[in-house]
Amino acid sequence: MSVTGFVVVALAIFFASAMQASIGFGMGMLAAPIVAIVDPGLIPATLIMLAVVVSVLVLVRDRTALDLSGAGWALAGRLPGSALGAVLLVLLPERGLAILLALVVLGGVALTSFGWVPLPHKRNLVVAGAASGILGTATSIGGPPMALVWQRNTGAELRSTMSCFFLVGSLISLAVLAVAGAVDAHTATLFVFLAPATVLGFLLSRVVNRVLDRRRLRITAITVSAVGALVLVGQQVLALM
Repeated sequence: MSVTGFVVVALAIFFASAMQASIGFGMGMLAAPIVAIVDPGLIPATLIMLAVVVSVLVLVRDRTALDLSGAGWALAGRLPGSALGAVLLVLLPERGLAILLALVVLGGVALTSFGWVPLPHKRNLVVAGAASGILGTATSIGGPPMALVWQRNTGAELRSTMSCFFLVGSLISLAVLAVAGAVDAHTATLFVFLAPATVLGFLLSRVVNRVLDRRRLRITAITVSAVGALVLVGQQVLALM
């Protein structure tokens, strides 16, 4: 990777980390399309490793607002979802998988925009956790399903609960990816060099959090989900041209 390429990736990680630390997700949504252009080998493993760092920092900061029960039910769906995501990553064409998953996210965003708000009860949490496992393990973008089911939560509760879910879920995804051979020296080395950008992004979130009330938080979460999915589709379409 060139120096310019590294700077571009580091900046993407910096802003993506700030987003995730502010609304509970966003690392993969914002950074993955940019990182894929510069160095596709960093997806999904390196981004998931960096997401672990953000999740730990946010969980420590907002731990008093954690909904442990909700995170637990979501994690019940994450494990089988992660396994399926790894299988899809190996068996299906990358472009087709990315477009399919992005369309699923857009469908959920559309339903939410028209007033559909899934209640965070056990069944929905398990289903959302499974969908997040598939998305996160296959593409490093696992936030939208959880953002949809937890969209009515307050700022600190949303961030801490999603961080708890992503911390454990990301470790599960990394274990599955390691078995599948998707974690290597290259992904680990770049993780070490990019970790400082992640920490700086977390520090920036302290400023961002002061201007995000409950309404703005919900709108931002839905908007980021839609934009990220559209970018993912656009990226794959441009690759065909």
